[in-house]
Amino acid sequence: MLKKNRLFTPGPTPLLPSAQTAMAAYGAHHRTAEFRALYTRVLTDLKEFIGTKNDVLVLTSSGTGFMEAAISNLTSPGDKVLVLTAGKFGERWVSLAKAFGVAVETVTAPYGATFSLDEARDKLSADVRCVYVQATESSTGARHDVEAISKLVRALPDTLLVVDAITGLGTTRFDVDGWGIDVIIGGSQKALMIPPGLAYGAVSERAWQRMDTTKSPRYYFDLRKERKAAAKAESSYTPATSLFAGMAAALDYLRQMGEGNLASGRDALVANAELCAAMTRAGVEALGLKLFAPSSPAAALTAVAAPPNADSTAICKRFRDQFGAVVANGQAEMKGQLFRIAHIGYYDYLDTIGVLGALEHVIAETTGAKVEFGSAVRAAQGVYKTVGGR
Repeated sequence: MLKKNRLFTPGPTPLLPSAQTAMAAYGAHHRTAEFRALYTRVLTDLKEFIGTKNDVLVLTSSGTGFMEAAISNLTSPGDKVLVLTAGKFGERWVSLAKAFGVAVETVTAPYGATFSLDEARDKLSADVRCVYVQATESSTGARHDVEAISKLVRALPDTLLVVDAITGLGTTRFDVDGWGIDVIIGGSQKALMIPPGLAYGAVSERAWQRMDTTKSPRYYFDLRKERKAAAKAESSYTPATSLFAGMAAALDYLRQMGEGNLASGRDALVANAELCAAMTRAGVEALGLKLFAPSSPAAALTAVAAPPNADSTAICKRFRDQFGAVVANGQAEMKGQLFRIAHIGYYDYLDTIGVLGALEHVIAETTGAKVEFGSAVRAAQGVYKTVGGR
């Protein structure tokens, strides 16, 4: 049969057609009135998408670039920070902090779980300069309780909260200003449905004040420099101009989803991810498979444990070879143990039904298990009828 290449990975995600057209057509120089107008529009719309009154910056980098900036701009060598980690991206916070000579305390949880808030409370003290956490740990499919974490951190007036929401924004509800999140980070290749290359984030006034006293080295990722340039509708260095055009188109698309209101469009996008995730979880469990993060599953993706005596590498390969569908394997030592199906960004009902139908074949053929064809699809349809049907 004809095979269409389809991404079911938690980044990069499928591209929005109108954004592809905008990127292909855009060729303005970045030091022109035309680009400055586009740049200003994107920053303004991102504030509404994130849901904040804080300043928003966009860096030409992957999301990890803004993560690094959240270390280098907010800490000095020797500062004490707390990292809440339960996966590979939590571990990235640890590595970044150590690279800048920061003293790192951690609260950890097994892969697939979320950490104890009581343990986090016990590790917090007045000398902790920053707390770093993921909203969604996309290596395991777990979602962390950012609201509860923020309440713990806000009890300490001089401690900043930094949230990697690269896969959280557009899949999870946040009250950035109300909860007191000091830095929240997103990436272009996730819910905004364009290619990798732009990292964006909102920065609180408390965080800006911290930057006046910190001593860690920074150059390209100097956020104060970017803030000064943004006030003139420019970036400090050459931006990825076509990606800005694509991001503007994606934000326009969300505004249309919200019938002219971008915040409503964002909420609809979150609801879409939540529904696709619930459908997928139901389908997976109908096949007798186990969720890798059952206690706190994310909406951005569903992580599925490999069946007994099976390797998720073979499952991912079968998806690609038979159906042209790319699902994500486990990362590093989790490779072979789980596979991940994404729902972040440009996914809909038919994508979800289709990938579950393919999953039925893949499990039957890679494991030799008896599969009742249609069982995963029926379970997903039941969720849709109950939750999402109109």
